[in-house]
Amino acid sequence: MKTVAAACGAFALAALMMTAGAPAFAQTMPGKGKTVNYAQGDSFGGNYVATQIVMQAMKDLGYDVKLTTMNTTLFFQAAAQGDEDLATDVNFPQRELAFRAVEKDAQIVGTGMIVGGGINGYLIDKKTADAYGITNLAQLKDPKLAGLFGADGKAQLISCDPGWSCGDVVDYQLQHFGLQNTVHAVRGKYEALMVDAISRVRQGKPAFFYAWSPSWTVNTLVPGKDVVWLPTPEAALPPNVPNTGSSLVSGVQGCAGNADPCRMAMASWNWGAVGNRAFIAANPAVRVLVEQIKFPSSTWSAWESAISKNGGSQALVSRLANDWMAQNKAQFDQWVAVARQAK
Repeated sequence: MKTVAAACGAFALAALMMTAGAPAFAQTMPGKGKTVNYAQGDSFGGNYVATQIVMQAMKDLGYDVKLTTMNTTLFFQAAAQGDEDLATDVNFPQRELAFRAVEKDAQIVGTGMIVGGGINGYLIDKKTADAYGITNLAQLKDPKLAGLFGADGKAQLISCDPGWSCGDVVDYQLQHFGLQNTVHAVRGKYEALMVDAISRVRQGKPAFFYAWSPSWTVNTLVPGKDVVWLPTPEAALPPNVPNTGSSLVSGVQGCAGNADPCRMAMASWNWGAVGNRAFIAANPAVRVLVEQIKFPSSTWSAWESAISKNGGSQALVSRLANDWMAQNKAQFDQWVAVARQAK
């Protein structure tokens, strides 16, 4: 009888402990039974690796995650309508004006995923810069210098994809700086155009292009070694690209003429997160998770470099993400643990 009584008591105690522990367990899985409609942009790069890491963290919080690839303009519309819940690779400030059109129904989450942000600007090959003493974008008003990068006194500048707001910046600045007669901006599929630029630099030929860092471009053509950043004459941005910071950036590696600070095309940029307001309000765990997640510029550069050297594939992206999570498990687990306590 004592054995039976003891067994019953033990069973009751175990049941009580399980019941008492149920609320705590539920709190650690705030996403249980919920789906996140998660979007990533259509520009392949290190942002895709970060997306995989964020996605895994949300899964560890109990969420089912449905990932869709779409351009940012479509994402803003989908987020405002509630068809998409979150994206973490929205380029700010370039996309800020378009975001303002939907901010009644969508919100920015956190302060960006690149620690310290990134830079944007114009680059030429170092060989030509050194040979002709080119240290500023304004010098390309001279048809003789501009002609080095094209023909008939007009340079061919590789600009951004049609639809990317960085191309609007380039078009505006060429006009503002009086370069419209000596520089022609070529807008097409950026990755394809840059293949030719990389080939030219490696052959010792002149090349002129717009780029940003961290990115695969400046990991392939290294500023200070293969190319140099060309400072702009002054700050100048079109009305559709608000940028409140300073375009003068200190410590830019490979700025032409060793200028420091180097005046870039605009102030720092960042990969920002945007979510549907109702979704973010109902899912504080996601909000707190995203607010925490940041990666050093060196990490982004390593991802971009791996992608540029090995070609873009989902298998590579997954491997890079898994490697980062394995090597930074304590950091990853902390992000998830803090998010689990969000209210």
